[in-house]
Amino acid sequence: MNSIFSWNRKMGRESRLRIAKAVIFVGFIFWGATPFAEWLDAQAGSDPTAEFKQISEELSAARLRGGNENEERMEKALAYLDSIAISVLNIQTGPNLDEANRGLAALASHTPPVGENYRLVKLGGTPPAYAMVANFGLGGPAAVRIYAGSPGNYTLAAKIDHFVEKDFFDSDLDLAPVSNSEPVFVTIGGRTDDLSTGMFSAWRFDGHRALNLWNSDLLQQSSYEADENGLRLAYCSQVDEDRPSQCLKMSRDLYRFQAGDWKRIETAELPPPIPAAK
Repeated sequence: MNSIFSWNRKMGRESRLRIAKAVIFVGFIFWGATPFAEWLDAQAGSDPTAEFKQISEELSAARLRGGNENEERMEKALAYLDSIAISVLNIQTGPNLDEANRGLAALASHTPPVGENYRLVKLGGTPPAYAMVANFGLGGPAAVRIYAGSPGNYTLAAKIDHFVEKDFFDSDLDLAPVSNSEPVFVTIGGRTDDLSTGMFSAWRFDGHRALNLWNSDLLQQSSYEADENGLRLAYCSQVDEDRPSQCLKMSRDLYRFQAGDWKRIETAELPPPIPAAK
């Protein structure tokens, strides 16, 4: 968290808190206008934020204990996030993603919120599309929601989760846009073990749904950089079979979305990492 060095620090914090609460309050209003209002009405006198946190805890606990995951409960929690996202995106003066994401951070059901986060991201396109990345707690499921439209008229347009995409790797999800001109992005899953083992997937939103362009293998000792010029991905390309935690060769690939296709532009060999001293 960045510190704010100004004489009115206290006023700044109070102002941000009011804005965050306003964002969530507007989300409640939108929520009430959706079919999910019926669910909330059944919870007489309930707090929607508290209900959301309860579901988030349930989803995380269910996966950790290997139980069946409840698609309906997950969709209800995601619909609540949709209500907030759409309210933020349709503000007449334009969305303030920094303020919105500070408000979304307050939805975490755990302190500290290990493995749990909710974030709005701007994608490419004209007008731009936006994505909500949702991680439901330590070990819990994750999902991406995509919103499209025009200023003042954004709606939910597409979903990526393991119910919609059966092979979607939804562990500790992150998302990185890789084009300003097109709504193309990469999802990054995993990368929380000691070897930063993760899986990378490229997607393009075509206005109606998210199209899967490419999936990597599970890559050991992976790291990445992403911007409007593409994805630069470093990883262990040759593992020592006798000592699986050791890498014999590292590689770095550059990927870009060009002429409607996801392409590997170049690849280079890197020196193997130096083992940490014991």
